[in-house]
Amino acid sequence: MIRTSARADAPTSGAWEELVTTALLGTDRRTPPGHVAGQEATVTLLDTAAVQTVRRRAGLRPSPAAERPEPAPADLRPPLPAAAARRLAMLLADRPGTAGGGRRGTAPDLMELLPQWLQAANAHGFAAPPQALPALLDAARGRTDLRPAVLAFAGPRALWLARLNPDWRFALRATPGGAAALPGPEDADRIRRQWEEGLFAERVALLAAIRASRPAAARELLATTWVTERAEDRLMFLDSLRTGLGPEDEPFLEQALADRSRNVRATAAELLSALPGSALAARMAARAGACVAVDRTSGTPTITVEAPHECDARMERDGVVPKAPTGRGERSWWLGQLVEAAPLGTWPARLGGRTPQEIVALPVADDWQDELHAAWCRAAVRQRDAQWARALLGAPSAPGAGGPGAVSLAERAKLLGTLGAAERADWVAGFIAAHGLSEAFQLLGVCAVPWAAPLGRAVVDALNIARDAGSYPWSFSGVMGLAERCLDPAEAGRLDGLLAVPDEAEDASPGAGGYWAEAFQRLVTTLRLRSAMAEELGAAQAG
Repeated sequence: MIRTSARADAPTSGAWEELVTTALLGTDRRTPPGHVAGQEATVTLLDTAAVQTVRRRAGLRPSPAAERPEPAPADLRPPLPAAAARRLAMLLADRPGTAGGGRRGTAPDLMELLPQWLQAANAHGFAAPPQALPALLDAARGRTDLRPAVLAFAGPRALWLARLNPDWRFALRATPGGAAALPGPEDADRIRRQWEEGLFAERVALLAAIRASRPAAARELLATTWVTERAEDRLMFLDSLRTGLGPEDEPFLEQALADRSRNVRATAAELLSALPGSALAARMAARAGACVAVDRTSGTPTITVEAPHECDARMERDGVVPKAPTGRGERSWWLGQLVEAAPLGTWPARLGGRTPQEIVALPVADDWQDELHAAWCRAAVRQRDAQWARALLGAPSAPGAGGPGAVSLAERAKLLGTLGAAERADWVAGFIAAHGLSEAFQLLGVCAVPWAAPLGRAVVDALNIARDAGSYPWSFSGVMGLAERCLDPAEAGRLDGLLAVPDEAEDASPGAGGYWAEAFQRLVTTLRLRSAMAEELGAAQAG
């Protein structure tokens, strides 16, 4: 019941925000709006809040009608099949935190399946149901990783809605021009005008779009304003040249080596070093080659290293950073940069005609092996050289879980990224078979989805071994979560034998068997749900 002493004429504009602020600060520090002398401040606060609550529920005061918005644009893509639309509503209704804390139980994590569902729906070219658009935009607002897929699926109507609701402004920022289509290649005047007058995000999107289809045209457009751009903008624009990078870009990048900004110079040098035929690559090859050689005087050929004694101005111009990080020796720092930037094709001729596998197998004198091999790892990733990546990875079953150059799991994951999807999966499957799952999470993250059959079997077998060992499943929760999203749904049948609660050994963790049965049940349920999702999205084509 509302007290009659409440100020019925309390101002409404911003009143609710004022009440909330007063409640947070306390009435002893801030007088509530509408307070009357002689009345307790807390009573005034509650009474005024009651009045404002009624006003907020009642609606708005009459006011002149605003201009009616333009109708939402049409989405001409085919509609979702009815079953798929129902599935989308179910996925969107599952919010983080709704299931409470503690054990996950056997229910699938639906929000973690939403990215996969969106990818499949976009691949089929379906339009989003209009009634699902607000929930889709809310989901993308809370999870930035969802935004590209959500905006592609939601189509032009998402931008129409974003102009009406400030909570969804991210859609306008993510789409340069707020739905304004990028000019076509034939519209040279509009391209030039948007490049010279557009917002930064619009210019980045324009340059990226042109670079994807016409690399030379994008480079020429960038050159027209290069000298007048801010350093941070030059850096972003230069990064767009990674797409379609080729020998034709070398003159422009060589010019950028003299840029005022150190970051721009470093990026230009990195791009040039990714072009094995560039003049910078040749200069780096000469410098690195002078530091590394094979000593044939001893019984076993050995790589010897003589790191640079100084970093001169020409090295700095070519992207070598002179100041070493704290705790790192200057000479090893310079050596690593030279070897990383030198074309990998330099080394067989320099080191006795040996193959990458033979070079990596050579001993390295004076404790330079880690530094040298780590630099070769970075070079293999930068130059996308699969042959060197294989040599540095070594056999997946090798002691130490990798080749001599794979100094960390992060390095191995990057090296695996240079290999084809099938070879990558086979290597990780071999790694898991030899070393188990304790170090496999980062490597699994670079494998194509759904996992190839050998990789899926290796993961399931390793989980089964961990269960039989009596470990708790949450020690492998990261891998189990990946399996739910990445295992081929066809593997669900192979897991039926793991759903029963096993007999616990005397040395097993108490209750571990029940937890494992629950985890495998969730995995099977999730795989079958993913299979159903694929069938629902394919229903239109099948019909």
